[in-house]
Amino acid sequence: MTTPTFAELDTLFRTRRAKIGIIGLGYVGLPLALVATEAGFPVIGFDINPRRVEAINAGEQVIRYIPAARMEAALTGGRFRATVDFSGLGSCDAIVICVPTPLTRQREPDLSFVADTTRTIAGTLRPGQLIVLESTTWPGTTVELVRPILEATGLASGRDFFLAFSPEREDPGNAHYSTATIPKVVGGDGPEAGALAQLLYGQLISSVVPVSSTQAAEAVKLTENIFRSVNIALVNELKTVYAAMGVDIWEVIEAASSKPFGFMPFYPGPGLGGHCIPIDPFYLTWKAREFDIETRFIELAGQINTRMPYLVVDQLAEALDRHFGRGLAGARVLVLGAAYKKNVDDVRESPALKLMELIDERGGLCEFHDPQVTALPPTRRHPRLSGKPSIPLDAATLAGFDAVLVATDHDDVDYALVAEEARLVVDTRNVFARLGLTPARLVKA
Repeated sequence: MTTPTFAELDTLFRTRRAKIGIIGLGYVGLPLALVATEAGFPVIGFDINPRRVEAINAGEQVIRYIPAARMEAALTGGRFRATVDFSGLGSCDAIVICVPTPLTRQREPDLSFVADTTRTIAGTLRPGQLIVLESTTWPGTTVELVRPILEATGLASGRDFFLAFSPEREDPGNAHYSTATIPKVVGGDGPEAGALAQLLYGQLISSVVPVSSTQAAEAVKLTENIFRSVNIALVNELKTVYAAMGVDIWEVIEAASSKPFGFMPFYPGPGLGGHCIPIDPFYLTWKAREFDIETRFIELAGQINTRMPYLVVDQLAEALDRHFGRGLAGARVLVLGAAYKKNVDDVRESPALKLMELIDERGGLCEFHDPQVTALPPTRRHPRLSGKPSIPLDAATLAGFDAVLVATDHDDVDYALVAEEARLVVDTRNVFARLGLTPARLVKA
């Protein structure tokens, strides 16, 4: 039987008169807010960072791949605005939670941001609202953590308000897919919640994929990133084995990719970065312990990927010794790229940060250049690197370093200059081979 609250929301979503509130205006929340605004919905973005809110309301380009013109267009006419005042959540018909879900130092899920945000929503919760969690987490979080906090108000999920989970699928810097064109998985706490979430996202996203429950939707996100983590770990391990045999893993992958079936290329690197792949698998390993299940395959992949920065620094030290008769102590190393992936300014969980720390710990003198990152932001895991600036890349700069370590292969880097001027290049991304450049001393790591 359809409830009055369901019928009201159904009408608001179909006519695009529903007010949408999005909590967290980072790499997930801000693009979603813009898509919702462009679809014709009035949108309020909530964030705890007043400087970010001020910049967004001024139409500034707070995320490099989102043009300022697009920000300004969304702000025109007052259909979108950002605020630090969360009291306005009560006026929203749909609230989407896009807050971080990091790991603790013990690699256990840290859901404090989700819990705190849910308690904030509970403070203004009213009948006739749809609450959607997008933050990546373990299967069961929506109904085991979020629902009890909201129902402590006396309102019931599925009767007074509706609850759903829809995993974010952002891929920053992807020129082929955007928020509006990446299919959206949705799962509700009950059929009406699922139907409402499917209807809402159907107004925003080109394709919606419904699943039977919030738990299934939560598991989808983990499965996607565990798949990538395990396969990247596999090629990282193969790289180590093949290198010992004198075989180039990049050549092997390129040739294997010619097979039109049964093979999907993954590429090795200096470690995993970004908010998803290095973190999400551990949410499932943690939850699996509740059922006395060991996730040895996932944990092994995590160990291999976590170990990669150490292996790269070992290869760097070996190359310095082989070519110049010295180790890392006192050597000047320029790390090329600080972002976790090419052509973005996001350094979350970037292996470049770990590489810099390891070089420093072994007595090296380390600087970095990144055309996307002017200075390193504060991070919980690498506080010593906070504020470290990117230095210019020119012939005079390169002359002052013993080695250049390529950690991120941004497109807007003068690799020809590096190939010509660098004394030693340690390339973890195969960028010089791809470009047909031959530095005087090149080590693939």
